[in-house]
Amino acid sequence: MKRHAVAPTKNGFTISLIEKIFQGKFSSATRTQLLWKGKESFDSIFDAVRQAEKSICLQFYIFRNDETGTALSQLLRQRSQKGVKVYLLHDHFGSFGTPRSFWKELSQAGVRIRASHPFKWTAPFHYVHRDHRKLIVIDSKKAFTGGLNIANEYSGLHLRRRSRGWRDTGILLEGPVVKELLDTFKRSWTTWGGKKIVFKETVEEEPVRQPDTGIPALPIFVYSRRGRTRMRSLLRYSIKNAKTEILLTTAYFTPSRRMITLLEGAVKRGAKVRLLVPGKSDIPAASYAGRAFFSRLLRSGVDIYTYRGEMLHAKTYVFDRCWSIVGSTNLDYQSLMYNDE
Repeated sequence: MKRHAVAPTKNGFTISLIEKIFQGKFSSATRTQLLWKGKESFDSIFDAVRQAEKSICLQFYIFRNDETGTALSQLLRQRSQKGVKVYLLHDHFGSFGTPRSFWKELSQAGVRIRASHPFKWTAPFHYVHRDHRKLIVIDSKKAFTGGLNIANEYSGLHLRRRSRGWRDTGILLEGPVVKELLDTFKRSWTTWGGKKIVFKETVEEEPVRQPDTGIPALPIFVYSRRGRTRMRSLLRYSIKNAKTEILLTTAYFTPSRRMITLLEGAVKRGAKVRLLVPGKSDIPAASYAGRAFFSRLLRSGVDIYTYRGEMLHAKTYVFDRCWSIVGSTNLDYQSLMYNDE
């Protein structure tokens, strides 16, 4: 999960405090582009893949063999055959419906493939843990991350089948932060049995830019109990210290009692709290569970909106208009307690 922040202001959010809470260091992005329109997002991704010269690293929860997945796989095969090193890591549960023949064709073209959190009969309950991260790193210079997956409903091709699409949000990044994201991918790759990745090219071939020359950016990819604890601490800190405004957009909202208390406290101290959730969810049970808290939140002064367009799948959080979160983490138990995000 990628976290992104602008320069600190006189409110409660400063680089040093955020680093202390999460126990991680900020890097910087020399370029950022918010991606929230399905077709435009995938056009940007596909164009970057076409232009890749040395390496492509992909990590996705869902990678389907529909038109979108097939089109991207064709590009990956083409680049691999041109000598580009291609690595693809997909979650076993999230991509369960993608046939083995699809992965085999990619592998035969030279694409290196691994699956995260595979099912094991010796530890069936561990299958609840999922790699929910979404990341592409190209030539160690450009990265995409956010909430979207590789499937028709995210790219806009669902319109051809007259099915419902999904409204998601991602972000494109360039600059020193890309090296941090690449290191995260390398760690995930070796964790799931891939051989150590060593590239001759790195972002250090270019002049190293100090964090204060770009937009401060903090990459937060968690894949352990300790990491998830730090992530929850940062979310709680952000809600607790926002003074004027909290904007929360999430696909799945099943808050803990502590989260509800924090949101109520934010309203009491004068912050405007707005929550945006799907009008209709693909997981009705989760939607109903979250709505059980609506009455209490509304009485406390939290404004709740239901998205009436496409299926809302975005996970974005903005605090006092100076510190924002764009990633894959929902405000639900699965994301906050079990998933790699």
